[in-house]
Amino acid sequence: QVQLVESGGGLVQAGGSLGLSCAASGSRFTISAMGWYRQAPGKQRELVATITRSGSTNYADSVKGRFTISRDNAKNTVYLQMNSLKPEDTAVYYCNARLLFAQFDYWGQGTQVTVSS
Repeated sequence: QVQLVESGGGLVQAGGSLGLSCAASGSRFTISAMGWYRQAPGKQRELVATITRSGSTNYADSVKGRFTISRDNAKNTVYLQMNSLKPEDTAVYYCNARLLFAQFDYWGQGTQVTVSS
């Protein structure tokens, strides 16, 4: 029903910035919240940031103050601006969408973010 397409991943040096975008498309859906999760090799997928339609945000402590999540409800798009990147931020970043009254979440295929020293 919903497809999520991420873009903006890449390679950046420590201290640099990178912006991610995720656009949701499909038919007959209303998004309750969108967010970003990440998974580093050998580690469990973890929450990075989420945002509701009203604009309420939540951030992982590890990224608070450095990352900013935003959204454009009309475009069904969520963004993640990542500043002051650290090597520890290296991971595959996955877009997530939670629909109203949904039984499960939707996930994008992920985009690689690599932060070099």
